Amino acid sequence: MLTRRHLLFGAAATAAAFRRQSAPAPAGLSFLVPPGATDCHAHVFCDAKAFPMFAGRTYTPEQAPVSEYIALARRFNLERVVLIQPSVYGTDNSCLLAAIREIGSHARGVAVIDDQTPDADIDAMIRTGVRGIRINLETTGQADPAAARARFQAAVKRIGARHLHVQMFTRPTVIDAIKDLVADSPVAVVFDHFGGAQGPAGVDQPGFAALVSLVQSGKAYVKLSGAYRGSTQAPTYPDMAPLAKALVAANPQRILWGSDWPHPNTSPDARNAETGTSPRIDVDDAALLNQLAGWIPTAPQRRVALVENPARLYGW
Repeated sequence: MLTRRHLLFGAAATAAAFRRQSAPAPAGLSFLVPPGATDCHAHVFCDAKAFPMFAGRTYTPEQAPVSEYIALARRFNLERVVLIQPSVYGTDNSCLLAAIREIGSHARGVAVIDDQTPDADIDAMIRTGVRGIRINLETTGQADPAAARARFQAAVKRIGARHLHVQMFTRPTVIDAIKDLVADSPVAVVFDHFGGAQGPAGVDQPGFAALVSLVQSGKAYVKLSGAYRGSTQAPTYPDMAPLAKALVAANPQRILWGSDWPHPNTSPDARNAETGTSPRIDVDDAALLNQLAGWIPTAPQRRVALVENPARLYGW
């Protein structure tokens, strides 16, 4: 459980635990994870009393402390992590920043801001380790292209000359509608979770070609993360493979991987009537990571996605 008091006493031990990695392939994995491997998409849900959630949230997750994530990272020899601000905290990034401080230099973050966020706060977040700001449209089902264009333009303007990128959680049809803005963007752009593409719809689904084109031209990064958000074929989600392979083939230099731990279930239907919380999606983390061996078949190519691309984008 991450509390404000814990930050004073546990940060050094937490950072040390995150550094201690072993060389052999972990049990359950089909390939060697390279040194410096990065999980580019994970969340932490802090103690609710110390870090209250946003009143307008659409779901209430179970707690997911830093210590639990570190256990996962050690299990798979992941040495770095990018923590993403979840929608349940709105623009209060306190939990995110506390988690980054606890992990230390092995962590970076992507925050959520609005037009009320002071410039001084943005600059302070950058000093803590934040490297991007997130526009989350998909969790609340926002698919209006005009609204997406406005949000994207406002984010780019707010970033200004800061060394930040824009990260978007949206769907392929929205990406198609804003592709001109992304192509001309003065800042890097990252799309979460396969750009919202759905496995059953295949590579010919509307909007996917726009995502491939932006990745191919180097104008956007895409995360091979949250495969279960585009597929129901657990535990390996084979219908996501054609999408992954198309994106990797387009430009290996713009591919990132993320666990999407702790796999929050954002569906309103998932809420437990007794506890008020939404249980996590049951995901086989080893099977999910093993998919990389099929999507990115050689060790040097996997090192590009797991080490080199994150180091370039997030500043390691």
